[in-house]
Amino acid sequence: MPLSKRISLSFMMFLNYVIWGAWYVTIGTYLTATLKFTGTQAGAVFGTSALASMVSPFIVGLIADRYFASERVLAVLHLIGAVLLYLVTQQTSFGAVYAIMFAYCLCYFPTVSLTNSLTLQNIKDPGRDFPLIRVFATLGWIFIGVIIGKLGVEASPVQFLIASGASVLMALFSLTLPHTPPANKGQAVTLRGILGLDALVILKDQSFLVFVIASILACIPLTFYFSFTNAYLNASGVANAAGKMALGQASEVIMMLLMPFIFRKVSVKGILLLGLVSWSLRYALLAYGDPGAGMWMFYAAILLHGICYDFFFMTGQLYTDMQAPQNLRSAAQGLIIFLTYGIGMFAGALLSGTTVDYFTKTVNGAEVRDWQSFWLTSSAGAFVILLLLLVFFKNNAKVQAKAS
Repeated sequence: MPLSKRISLSFMMFLNYVIWGAWYVTIGTYLTATLKFTGTQAGAVFGTSALASMVSPFIVGLIADRYFASERVLAVLHLIGAVLLYLVTQQTSFGAVYAIMFAYCLCYFPTVSLTNSLTLQNIKDPGRDFPLIRVFATLGWIFIGVIIGKLGVEASPVQFLIASGASVLMALFSLTLPHTPPANKGQAVTLRGILGLDALVILKDQSFLVFVIASILACIPLTFYFSFTNAYLNASGVANAAGKMALGQASEVIMMLLMPFIFRKVSVKGILLLGLVSWSLRYALLAYGDPGAGMWMFYAAILLHGICYDFFFMTGQLYTDMQAPQNLRSAAQGLIIFLTYGIGMFAGALLSGTTVDYFTKTVNGAEVRDWQSFWLTSSAGAFVILLLLLVFFKNNAKVQAKAS
């Protein structure tokens, strides 16, 4: 692959995740600390991303895959997104913020699939080239997290203005990307194909069904972390919380590099269980940490992100590809994304908000949150999912390449 194309695709990934990372981790702080939204309201706004993830397969499947070149769809979506991100900074009511963020997420989240598919259509060896390009997405997330933390704008609408400016840049840059015409132009459109419902046949395998249920449930504690960790760290007095949280993505990069070795040594079940143990442990660390002598617990909880995410979600994607018949691999991946990032994270967003409110009381006119109980509840939830997988998941195979 020409170096110029590799650089172009890598920068596309970098910039696309700069936009996402500019607000995703810190929006909970802005909504609760600045706009004074309740936990339930903040969780609902955060849940717009999950709702959009459920709808985005329709957008990608109906438009980008059949009618317009991917780079042009990216440009339009990011340009509209830039306007919506600016508009959200002008609103203070729950209804207005919710509506605008939902509209924005409908524009942004299809770009995650589009950047992946655009890259895959422009490289010759996906197994070799895609990870080396995709890693720039994580680097973009780390970069913007450090910037947001250094500027101290977690509780400010400035985070959305930064994302808006990056969206304008991304819209313009998208027009320079390799021309990628619609892959399925002229093909019939079916609801089953768009949602990956043809892949339901693989749920006849008991272990895979248990994995799917566990994956949906695991998205609930995952959403607890992304929704309220930044707000919690800021409320606890941790300086540059957003910058410190970017260490989690740094650990994710390291784990990505180690995964091929781990796959050779540990079974799928073992890797998934280690991931869930890490989720349960990280929430316990958040529950008992503090910005003083217990600061190491906060660092440990953040650095566990690489194991938490890669050991469960990345391994799950590969396990899905391994279990699905050749003609259903794409459909199976679409189904898993719809169930996890859509349904699972939407449920997590709503539950995280109501749980925060449950552990909140008013003292002398001020809201006081029992964060320790909130995180211990999250830890217990992850442990229950671990037990489900331990008892009912019977597949002891290792991840291995599947013939095309």
